[in-house]
Amino acid sequence: MGGRRPVTTVDARGLRCPAPVIRLARAAADAPPGTELTVLATDPAAVHDVPAWARMRGHEMVGATEQDGVHALTVRTHA
Repeated sequence: MGGRRPVTTVDARGLRCPAPVIRLARAAADAPPGTELTVLATDPAAVHDVPAWARMRGHEMVGATEQDGVHALTVRTHA
């Protein structure tokens, strides 16, 4: 199906700052532009750290949800 973006899940549940962002950065380094990376994190700091990292790196935050203490933060990579 045309137009579908690659999606990658970065599981950082149970990890504390800065580990979720480090895992996200590693996944983004290998991802083609337009990939959506969803970080799953239980550390409340990730809600602030992931968007800040995305802004600093020129990526786009495209979603954030929380369910049962697990935050799902989605970033779309840019070139």
